[in-house]
Amino acid sequence: MPATMDAAPKGCPGGLDWVETRGIEMANKRVQLVIRGRVQGCFFRAAAQREARRLGVTGWVKNRTDGSVEMLAEGDEDAIKEFSLWAGHGPSAARVDHVDQRWRGYTGEFPEFSIIE
Repeated sequence: MPATMDAAPKGCPGGLDWVETRGIEMANKRVQLVIRGRVQGCFFRAAAQREARRLGVTGWVKNRTDGSVEMLAEGDEDAIKEFSLWAGHGPSAARVDHVDQRWRGYTGEFPEFSIIE
């Protein structure tokens, strides 16, 4: 049976929003990632979308003109941390050399995780 989630007041300090799941408060987070290396032409975006959906993360992924991949992801803190760790290696055909990570204020604006063309 899935946990029930009751939304708490938005606009908590530090750009966080809180949800309560069976009496446990969890912070929602937002992270922007720029992944560099051999990350285009290796199904990185499709794999990122699958991983995000598996983790319940919302946001988007896109190729950048400089050959890197950019992702903006939102979700509960543990899922975002796991997603960020996944981005450090990506799918098996990718070679990740570096990940720039910037934490942003959670907005809750994305209904799903999308690939931007």
